[in-house]
Amino acid sequence: MSTSDVNPHGVNPLEDTESEAALAYAEERRENIRTFVRTSPDYYIANFDRIGESSRFTATFNLMAGIFGPVWFGARGLWTWALPFLILETLALVQIARGLFGDLAADAMARIASIEGTLDLRRRQLEAAIEANSDKVDVYTRTVESLEANIGGIRAEAEAMAAEGPGIALTGLAILVVAKAIQAVVANWALEGRFSDWLSDRTIRSAMPVREIVFSAVFMALIVTAAMIHYSFPGRFSLLSEFPTDPNIRLTGIQWVEDFIAWCVRNSEAFFDVLTFGIRGLLDALEVILVQTPWIVIASLIVLLTWLTAGIRTAIYSGAFLSYMGLLGFWEAAMTTLALLGTAACLSIAIGIPLGMFAARRPRFYSFIQPIMDFMQTMPAFVFMVPVIAFFGVGKPAAVVVTMIFGGTPVVRLTVLGLRGVPESVREAAISFGANKWYLLTKVDLPLAAPSIRAGINQTIMLSLAMVVVASLIGAKGLGEDVLEALQYANVGQGILAGFSILFCAMILDRIVQGQRK
Repeated sequence: MSTSDVNPHGVNPLEDTESEAALAYAEERRENIRTFVRTSPDYYIANFDRIGESSRFTATFNLMAGIFGPVWFGARGLWTWALPFLILETLALVQIARGLFGDLAADAMARIASIEGTLDLRRRQLEAAIEANSDKVDVYTRTVESLEANIGGIRAEAEAMAAEGPGIALTGLAILVVAKAIQAVVANWALEGRFSDWLSDRTIRSAMPVREIVFSAVFMALIVTAAMIHYSFPGRFSLLSEFPTDPNIRLTGIQWVEDFIAWCVRNSEAFFDVLTFGIRGLLDALEVILVQTPWIVIASLIVLLTWLTAGIRTAIYSGAFLSYMGLLGFWEAAMTTLALLGTAACLSIAIGIPLGMFAARRPRFYSFIQPIMDFMQTMPAFVFMVPVIAFFGVGKPAAVVVTMIFGGTPVVRLTVLGLRGVPESVREAAISFGANKWYLLTKVDLPLAAPSIRAGINQTIMLSLAMVVVASLIGAKGLGEDVLEALQYANVGQGILAGFSILFCAMILDRIVQGQRK
């Protein structure tokens, strides 16, 4: 260091500036901690400094957090910590209440009362048989002795369970003490993490507002009290065991739904007839191509298509899969399944990709259809199968519609995801060179979004194949019918072989759609 870097008093100006900045930063941090915690700021400043010195977990002890537990965490806004600790403390308090006040032998005594009623009946039958000198005396005698032995065993079990009360209470007390200790140790560490988040986002709640304290205390007290009463005194309070409802509410709801479906069927019969006719026409055309065309033609075309899209090795695998289906007698069923799947997939893709393209640049429209797609994808197939049968009847068109409902959403979601993932810089560059909307869509957006769109098509095909067995319940033929028959008659071999055929169909389609060659 040169002499020019040192002032006449021997102090480095650079070091002096750094120390002043460090002191200013420390003072600012202390003020932020005071603003954040409001209560006991000096305590939290000292502990936050200890925690901040290491990137690892640093154990400290917060007595108030240990005493008040989930209420403290909830009041501080640490609900991700409060709820697990609430469950743990509730479990502990329930065990304590059961051990001290609960009737642990209630279930056993109820079984004894039930057996005693049967025993009284058998004793009367035994007395009548003895008086009548019946040959059933020995049978009734053995029955009475067996029931008496059962009662004795259950009574001994009840006494043993009643004696376990102090042990259960001590176990609950041990769990409670451990939970309190853990909460006291991790409280400051969790709060310091929330303080770090608060520094970058001041909208995060700080301090302990009175309303939050009251809400946390009332919420925890209700949960703990209800659980303790329910498990300590089972069956005594019906409100805790059964939801308060009236059977007429469900009956009324059922009637409303049935009336609505009947009204829709009456007023839209022509529309659904036209829709059914269109689906059946496409399905019949595919069945003519796949089922009635000589097998050697279809097999050759599938192998050739696989070779062109995914390579020679995958084409060899496809040929082996097709040979498996043919040799085991599943060829016609597999082609029928592919026709059904092709109809559903073609319609889903023809509707889904344009719908995704339209929704990609219209967030409001996408937010409108997103709950509908969530409903279509999460509702069990057996549920929406009922209204589909009401509108389309039983048969292959209904199976196509059910398959479309279940498998049609991924292509929409992934088309939207792919188009929204196109870099804005690329789009702006194309626009700056004079690209119109059609050129921008066909030459920029769709090529860049193609991997995501292909993934959506793949997922639609896979989900449609998953509906093969379910669709066979409403008249769809094909491999699903073989699997369904195997389930009905517990024919394990047929079910597994047909299942492998479905798997091989899925693998062939997956390789064609996701092939490496263009």
